Formats: sequence, C-alpha cells, structure tokens
Amino acid sequence: MEASFGPTFSAVAAGAKAEGSSTYKQHRRTPSSSSTLTYSPRDDDDGMEPQVFAEQPSVKLCCQLCCSVFKDPVITTCGHTFCRRCALSSDKCPVDAAKLTVVVNNIAVAEQIGELFVHCKYGCRATANGAGGATASNATVAGKPGAYEVDPLGCPFTIKLSTRNEHEDSCDYRPVRCPNNPSCPPLLTMNLEAHLKECEHIKCPHSKYGCTFIGNQDTYETHLEVCKFEGLKEFLQQTDDRFHEMQLTLSQKDQDIAFLRSMLGKLSEKLDQLEKNMELKFDVLDENQSKLSEDLMEFRRDASMLNDELSHINARLNMGILGSYDPQQIFKCKGTFVGHQGPVWCLCVYSTGDLLFSGSSDKTIKVWDTCTTYKCQKTLEGHDGIVLALCIQGNRLYSGSADCTIIVWDIQTLQKVNTIRAHDNPVCTLVSSHNMLFSGSLKAIKVWDIVGTELKLKKELTGLNHWVRALVASQNHLYSGSYQTIKIWDIRSLECVHVLQTSGGSVYSIAVTNHHIVCGTYENLIHVWDIESKEQVRTLTGHVGTVYALAVIATPDQTKVFSASYDRSLRVWSMDNMICTQTLLRHQGSVTALAVSRGRLFSGAVDSTVKVWTC
Repeated sequence: MEASFGPTFSAVAAGAKAEGSSTYKQHRRTPSSSSTLTYSPRDDDDGMEPQVFAEQPSVKLCCQLCCSVFKDPVITTCGHTFCRRCALSSDKCPVDAAKLTVVVNNIAVAEQIGELFVHCKYGCRATANGAGGATASNATVAGKPGAYEVDPLGCPFTIKLSTRNEHEDSCDYRPVRCPNNPSCPPLLTMNLEAHLKECEHIKCPHSKYGCTFIGNQDTYETHLEVCKFEGLKEFLQQTDDRFHEMQLTLSQKDQDIAFLRSMLGKLSEKLDQLEKNMELKFDVLDENQSKLSEDLMEFRRDASMLNDELSHINARLNMGILGSYDPQQIFKCKGTFVGHQGPVWCLCVYSTGDLLFSGSSDKTIKVWDTCTTYKCQKTLEGHDGIVLALCIQGNRLYSGSADCTIIVWDIQTLQKVNTIRAHDNPVCTLVSSHNMLFSGSLKAIKVWDIVGTELKLKKELTGLNHWVRALVASQNHLYSGSYQTIKIWDIRSLECVHVLQTSGGSVYSIAVTNHHIVCGTYENLIHVWDIESKEQVRTLTGHVGTVYALAVIATPDQTKVFSASYDRSLRVWSMDNMICTQTLLRHQGSVTALAVSRGRLFSGAVDSTVKVWTC
C-alpha cells in the first residue's frame, strides 16, 4: 500500500475514465474473468451489502482505515481521503497522525468508484470459512461475516457500481414470493410467470367479499362462471369506490381538524404573547408615569427653591444691601467634560499646565486640558478602588483611594512612580503644605514627609472620633473636619491649637478665606466663623441636601464661596454680606467636588461629568 492518498487521484482517474468509456452498462461475465474476482464486504448501517468487483480495484481507491474500497469518500484536513464513516470514527490520520476533520466530499474519487464493475448481488453468495473465489490479496478478510464470492448459479451480469440498483431492481434472479400463497417455495423473478400457471393456491378475485374458492388456473376459470359474486362485481366495485371516497373524505376532514387545532394552538400562543406584551407595556407605562411624577416633584422643588432665592435677593435689593447689580458676576456653564464611567468624587487643578485631574468610582483619574483642546489627555489607571482624593505638590500628583493606598504620579510624564499602603481604611482626603502631605481616614490623620517620589511617615495625629472627610491647609494651620468638630493644627508643631464645635451633623467640607472659616455639614447647613476670634458669625441656609464641597475665589474687591450639595445644585455666596447671590443647576446628580483656577469653577458630580463655570 502506498504511503499516502492525494485528494484528486489524477493518475487513477485517467485509467478509470478509459475503462468506463464503454457504452455498455452491464455485460455477462466470462470464465476467464471469474478467476480474478475480488470482493469488498461493506458493513453499513442498513445491513450487509455484498460487493464483489469484477476486477481487483486499484489500491489507491481503498481507505487506509478500513482497507476496503471507499464508501462516501471525503477529504480531511490532513489532505488525505478516507471513508466518511471512518473519518468520523477515527481520531488521527494513520499517515501523519494529524487530527481528522472532514472538509469536503471527494467527488472525483466517488465518480471513479462508480465506474468500477461489480457482480449483481443476486450472482454472489457468502463464503464458507474463507474458502471460495477470493484471491490471496483478500485473505485478510476471508472468513469474516459479510465476505462474498461469485455464485455460478446466480445472475451472470456485471454492472457499473453506480447503476447496480437499476439492474438489481429488475434482475431475473431476484427472489420473490408467490402472490397467491406465502407458503409456496421461494421463486426467482424469471420463474414467477410459469409458477402462477401451475399454482394450486389461486384465490377468487372476490375473496375479500367472502368467496372461499382456492384452486389452480383451470378450476379458477370454471369458478368465475358460477361465482355468485361475479354478477355483482359492478355493484361491489361501485361500493368499493364509494367507500374509498368516504375514506379519502374522512382523511381530509382529519387533516382539516388537525390544521384547525394547530391554528388554534398558534392563536392561543399569540394571545398569550399579546397578553404578556400588554402587561409589559402597562408595567413600563406605570414606571414612566412614576418617573414623570418624581421628575415633576423635583422640578417643583427646584422652582420653589429658585423662587425663594429670587424673593430673598429682591428683599435684599429693596433694603439696599446688595448694591448695584453686576451682570458680569453671573456664573454660567461653559462646557462639560464627559468620559468617566462612574461618579466623580474629587477634582484638582495643576495651574502651571492648565490641567484638571478628576477621580471617579471607575477607579481611574482623567487628565483634562482646560486651555487649548479641552479634551481628555490621558486616563491614569492604578487604583483598585474608588478614587476619593487628589492633591498636587510641585510636579507630583497624589491620589488617595478606597483601596487604602496613596499613589504618586509624575505630572510631566503622567506616569505612576510610587504606591504607598497608607491606611487600614479608605483614604478620604489629601492636602499638602510645607513639603508635607496630610492624609485623612477613619479616626486618623497621617503626616508624611515628601522626599522625592517617596513618602516617609512623620507622625499620626490622634484624638479624632470619626471619619476625617475634610482637610484644608492655609498659611501655618491645618483644618480638619471629623464628625461635629473642626480641629485647627499648627503645621510646624503638629499640635492641635483650637477646636470648633458645630451643629447640624458631621462636617463634610471646609474652606478658609482671609477672614472666615467655612464648613458644610451633613444636614444641609453652612457654618461661618471669624478666623481671628474663632466666633461663629453666621449659619447659611438654602441647600436641601448634604454640603459635599466648598471652594473659594478671592479678589481684592470681593470674596466668593461656592458650595456643592447632594441636592444637585451649586450656590454662590458673597462673603461680604453672607447671602447667596446665585444658584447653579445643570448637573443631573449630586454635586460632590469643586476646584477653582484663574477665576473658573470646576464641579464634579454623581452624573459622571465635570462642568466648567465662568463669569
């Protein structure tokens, strides 16, 4: 056997085509041809099929897996040809051990095999213990069930394999049964006509109506002359026809009923689907109605808040407190930075390069150009938790996260240069001063010396009874907010020098101006103290949600404090007369962070955006 089979068999095809060019589809075998007979048993799903070839098939037309002539040949991924059944049942190619996967039918080989001449199956018989006409080349399969040889008493014809069914369906040697009586001996098709003339079991054609006659051909003709059913055959035939018509009608009615039942089932399914769709639409309608009601209530609340503000401003104007109206001091939204995939919790401005940094729940820090392109320059990734705090010292950016770490970033290259495991709990806030970094967490403020890209722990400030959510460094003092307490620390000695008690819930934000200390609380209030006397001078009201952030813009003429709240609004406060001069409503979620640079205000919110406000 050759080493491999090619997918086209060009050499074999030429020879087979020459052999198959004969115009005869069948011919009688000769004594000389019977001495070289071969066989190929096929164990198919529908039983054993005798397949005895008139001449030894080329080895190139044999499957290397089953060693028989190809049956339904296919080309596999390795390029070789096998029987489809063998290819599907085998794991590896016997030639190169490649995995076998069927690619396409090998039509060329199938046509070559179809041109081979085989003996009619009614001219073959099973071998006995491997003996018979099989040649030595087939001795490996002799004796197996399904091995066949030429039967000298059977059909003498050989036919092309592709046309064998056409011949065998009309072969004179095909076994048949007597139509009159199954008990008659088996017959060949060519002997059936002679047998019917002599058969003793011919029944009357009216036996189905009750006639019991059984006889031979001679007595059959005599019986028909006296059969009582013969005179009624027209009536009986009409009755049969009518009965057949009724059966057809009944069958048609059964089909109609089955069709109607099918249509009824489909109609029922459609009704169920429509009912479900209607329920779903009603649910969506109810949800939309509920959402609209909520939006309407919120709109009314915002309108009421704006009306209160207008009334308050008008009252102040009537009293002459505000002075002349200056339209250039009205802040307007000039743009929105969009890109974060979660709420924005902190903002920080690098004024030297006009860069804005924003930290988010998506665990990233985005770098925005606020001068030329107004686009995101880069996204900094490194934290495993929400980014809660940002701070800049020199050309370094420090970020604190819920993963309890502080990451140091080089602003020039926007690359991470160090990571410090800072606290046992989330880092809530960061501030820098005097070449030191202060980080706030649960009941703790840590002081770090900044040494290049390293942070060296210098001291931990204690005596805090809750989360430190606000830290502000101003001149030589550090201001920390924890629960309902603001502690003022001397940055040089790192000792607490004063304590301010607040009301209205925990301190969430702190801002320091030239003359005042301002803090925002959980219960919507903004408290103001005199920075020299440490006496509380005013409580500012107006927000209807927690005051998350405060920021200051100071000019020689005036000082403005900006507040950001859970109620989705920003408020502008004039610190000269302690009133709200403007309410900014553009965010679709709670406003959580503020930053100022060159007279511009930046606000970050739970709606994942950062907005830019200018006069």
